[in-house]
Amino acid sequence: MDNSKLGIACDHAGYELKEFLVGYLGSKGYDVYDFGTNSPESVDYPDYAHPLANAIEKGELPRGIALCGSANGITITLNKHQGIRAAICWEPEIAELARKHNDANICSLPARFIDNDTAVKIVETFLNTDFEGGRHQRRIDKIPLCACTAPEQ
Repeated sequence: MDNSKLGIACDHAGYELKEFLVGYLGSKGYDVYDFGTNSPESVDYPDYAHPLANAIEKGELPRGIALCGSANGITITLNKHQGIRAAICWEPEIAELARKHNDANICSLPARFIDNDTAVKIVETFLNTDFEGGRHQRRIDKIPLCACTAPEQ
């Protein structure tokens, strides 16, 4: 899969940081697929989380970034999807471990609690860290798969 492709989604609380990251990642050569939201007006995070998760599940994108105020709501929604391993990352070391040990495929950022510089460090770490496999694969294999049915919109 083309690792230069990346999905990103947010709610209103993550909008400004998402816009910053889209520009930053684009300047680094990433082909960023923006699932919204497209303004700071109040929205419901599942409306943006489900399309990101669906794209990763279908193999259209290898990884994603998700943002909401605390990162909790969007991450809970994402993790309802089969094959999605979204991790809340508030510092680079958490992102590194999420990749190395959990093979996380979505990095969720708490937009109200981190600044742009911290977000860049977290995302760079997430994107440049490989899964270690080995004993960690055995653990991931024990996570049951289930299918999420998103409500009709």
